[in-house]
Amino acid sequence: MPAPLADEFESHRSRLFGLAYRLLGSAQEAEDAVQDAFLRLSGADRAAIERLGAWLAKVVTNLCLNRLTSARARRETYVGAWLPEPVVTSGGALGPLESAEQRDSVSMAFLVLLERLTPVERAVYVLREAFSYSHREIAGVLDVSEAYSRQLHRRAARAVAEDRARFESAPARHEELVGSFIAAARDGDLAGLERLLSEDVTWWGDGGGKATAARRPIVGRDKVARFLIGGIETFGAGMEFSFAEVNGAPALVSRVDGALTGVATFEFAGGRVAGVRAVVNPDKLGYVERQLSAA
Repeated sequence: MPAPLADEFESHRSRLFGLAYRLLGSAQEAEDAVQDAFLRLSGADRAAIERLGAWLAKVVTNLCLNRLTSARARRETYVGAWLPEPVVTSGGALGPLESAEQRDSVSMAFLVLLERLTPVERAVYVLREAFSYSHREIAGVLDVSEAYSRQLHRRAARAVAEDRARFESAPARHEELVGSFIAAARDGDLAGLERLLSEDVTWWGDGGGKATAARRPIVGRDKVARFLIGGIETFGAGMEFSFAEVNGAPALVSRVDGALTGVATFEFAGGRVAGVRAVVNPDKLGYVERQLSAA
């Protein structure tokens, strides 16, 4: 590929990765999709490509649709709760996250909600909501009519609307809450920990059968508090914690002897922790480990 074209592709890489990640929920597969798009461009007739950005978005979207079909089958046999791969977002890996809506579009909770959509519904919804594509543009990407794009978007919006939580403001306060949360857990302060949790707080753990994690969601202030304190008493020896912005929100990063062992993101409601999603499956920590090591 000529150097100018390769450079032009690089100018689109971040946006393409952000698109692929929102569609797949997997950083590694998103990277693969973007690299496949690069290979497609290498063999394409550049003169026939009117707008490179639009052409690449179409290629990446359709590569992701193919991957989503097989991914859905794999997730049916996944051990325990499935969560997206965490991505550090403070450096702009998923594009600008300047508003609550932009942060919400990459949150763990929202990406899990997108799993209930069909692959094509997910593509329409992401292109429309996260990238502000018109239905005319979406129709061109997916080779469907504008009317069908609108229909798919309405269907997808209804599917996610009921459970879509709003991202609370004041992220600095949220980091303070997370710090108090882990301090209370490490001190075995059950009462103090419960005061930080919503009554119906939920804990999801993704170990994928390769790391110890609860295979079903744990619901309720008392159950989550006792589970967390018990887990730290059992597995917390030598564990060190730090903060990072992951998927647009404050997250807790755990390490043992320098090795990354988990990333937990938090959801908040009414000034309390309303949900925790902890990824401890080592297969899902490679990308975020590279990000943290490069920081």
